[in-house]
Amino acid sequence: MDTFADVVTSGPVHLSATDVAFAHPGRPVLSGVTLRVGLGDRLGVVGENGSGKTTLLRVLVGELTPSAGTVRRQGTVASVGQELNVPAGATVGTLVDRSLSRLRTVAAELDRVSGEFDHDRGNLAELSEVLARAEHLAVWDADHRVEVALSRLAAPADRGRSLATLSVGERYRVRLACRLAERADVLALDEPTNHLDDAGIDFLTAELLGWRGAVVVVTHDRQLLDDVVTGVLDLDPSVDGRPALYGQPGYLSYRFAKDQALRRWRARFRAETQRRLVLAERLDASYEGLSDEWRPPKGSQTNRRATRARTHVKAADRLIARLEAQAVEVPPPPRALVFPDLPAMGPGWDPDQGVIELRSPAVSGRLDLPGTRLSIPPAGRLLVTGPNGSGKSTVLGALTGAVALDRGARTTAPHVRIGVVAQEGRGAPGQVAAMRRVAGQEPGRAPSGFDAYADEALRLLDQGLLDPASVVPIAFLGLLSEEDLDRPLDELSVGQRRRFDLACALLAVPHVLVLDEPTNHLSIDLVDEVTRALRLTSAAVVVATHDRRMRADLADWPELRLEDGRAV
Repeated sequence: MDTFADVVTSGPVHLSATDVAFAHPGRPVLSGVTLRVGLGDRLGVVGENGSGKTTLLRVLVGELTPSAGTVRRQGTVASVGQELNVPAGATVGTLVDRSLSRLRTVAAELDRVSGEFDHDRGNLAELSEVLARAEHLAVWDADHRVEVALSRLAAPADRGRSLATLSVGERYRVRLACRLAERADVLALDEPTNHLDDAGIDFLTAELLGWRGAVVVVTHDRQLLDDVVTGVLDLDPSVDGRPALYGQPGYLSYRFAKDQALRRWRARFRAETQRRLVLAERLDASYEGLSDEWRPPKGSQTNRRATRARTHVKAADRLIARLEAQAVEVPPPPRALVFPDLPAMGPGWDPDQGVIELRSPAVSGRLDLPGTRLSIPPAGRLLVTGPNGSGKSTVLGALTGAVALDRGARTTAPHVRIGVVAQEGRGAPGQVAAMRRVAGQEPGRAPSGFDAYADEALRLLDQGLLDPASVVPIAFLGLLSEEDLDRPLDELSVGQRRRFDLACALLAVPHVLVLDEPTNHLSIDLVDEVTRALRLTSAAVVVATHDRRMRADLADWPELRLEDGRAV
């Protein structure tokens, strides 16, 4: 999604939605969403993967039309989505010019009005209005703001650089820098910290806290919620079936309020369920009594007994009807992660030898660790940290064998199985297209989750990387529902495709898990579950992450800190 919508009106700046719903053919996504984000408000949007967070953002900024309800926008609106379609020939300068076009138009208008202004008979109100707009947007400083944002977000600053040559993270950071420089009245961001390092997140946090307008941010970043938001909209099911709006600022306040609401909900559901069982037993007893006790003998007050029977049964039916009218209809709770029991070692392994070892690894222009022996022992742990471009993904690629070494050596234990979650996983748009080609499917139709998982199992089996006796069924994991797994991968949300990536990493029951930014696109609840599972699993685990809360949770792990491709 990459949207730039201008809706300029008079009146206070705000974005509002009333009873908004959205559905794909035969599949509802959103319903009953009501919110208002005014000047100085910073709304965080959370929820399970597939709950409609990205869809809601696209509806709010005008990219999608709601199937019901209304959306009102006042002021200028700019958004940054998780995915960017790159037009042929587009450059960094293309995005800069697009973002600053409105500001340059205002600057040109000010030049025209002030140049034509007649100090004796001129329209002072018109000049004042244009001057106020120019000052609000700080049009004279726009290009400098872009340069500062590009630098602070570690994004390529060469305006002639082709977007097609940039990584996904670089493209995201360029676009985010441009949007921040626009000074739109309403800013909508979808998972903005996914491709940022600590310095970039600090810059973004300061920008959002000082934003002179309204902000809507979809995020799984618990620290960002704590630092920035003034309220939280949770799209997960609630007791009344509608999204819940929590007015308390910060993640911890939201978490406490949600947990309290869930406890009350579950307690009421248990009470209603017990009451239903008791009355159902009474109803069964009534009908059983009707068939035995109330069956009149021939010739004995038949009409009177029939009347009493009908009255007895009607009374029981009314009790059941009353209960059902008052009962709480509880939607299924979010599926819990079922993490498989992973092995620490294979047959015949030496427990004192590393499962994977790198010796003095070097990759030209990306990584140089002379004299370094990086060994991952059975059940070992390693946390890889550092700013963007420091070599974290390269180290992980070298460990898995996906990146060839220009110097050094890589050794592995015999028949080691490695599960990998890369930053651009199998569910990414380009990877989905590749799956279509591999599967021999017609263009325009991606494989379903079940089909793609089976294809991955066959690929690993052909390469001798899968033990047929040890395969994790994807439905077992609780990451995706069977309904979602039957759908083509490109119809799933980015977060659901990320769940599919995690499932594929676990497919072969690996001895080693190598995870590059594993929290990207995942829901908050799943991030907590994955973190707990990684701490408890018997397999060796290597994690590279910018997620500040995850790093704090894994702070007792051995750490490899990188800068400019070197250990520090």
